[in-house]
Amino acid sequence: MHLNTLSPAPGSKKTRLRVGRGASAGQGKTCGRGVKGQRARKGGYHKVGFEGGQMPLQRRLPKFGFRSKVSPTVGEVMLSELAKVEGTVIDLETLKQAGVVDAQVLRARIVLSGSVSRAVTVKGIHVTKGALAAIVAAGGQVEPLEAPAPATKLAPKPRTDTKGAKKA
Repeated sequence: MHLNTLSPAPGSKKTRLRVGRGASAGQGKTCGRGVKGQRARKGGYHKVGFEGGQMPLQRRLPKFGFRSKVSPTVGEVMLSELAKVEGTVIDLETLKQAGVVDAQVLRARIVLSGSVSRAVTVKGIHVTKGALAAIVAAGGQVEPLEAPAPATKLAPKPRTDTKGAKKA
């Protein structure tokens, strides 16, 4: 094989259509652009979705739904998935190691779906009422979550300027 014998695959190269070269060439006079109008002009450009001033379709259609920014950080654990976790103490780290929740999860909650067959101790995870009853019925226990510290309001700073003070 030599460089002078190489050629592109048949049908991969098309000859360029030379427009505006007479009526017999097939694309003469208006060069396939039609007659007048924005698209016939040299600078006839418009944005994608532009409909000539009419309200575009993507703005006419109703919008619905949203993506929660919280959902990727909160994992939901079914009661039946607790069987996958080794050991008797279950917290967020053990759930991540067992592959029950994603590694990016910051909080988790256990919901009543299925059943638990062994006694487990749940620490630092929110548990629904039904799941709490099922865990206690199986002989386990749930340690309550630490409540977040209440926000304290800062005392107002004493005024040092004399603009608003009355003159004596």
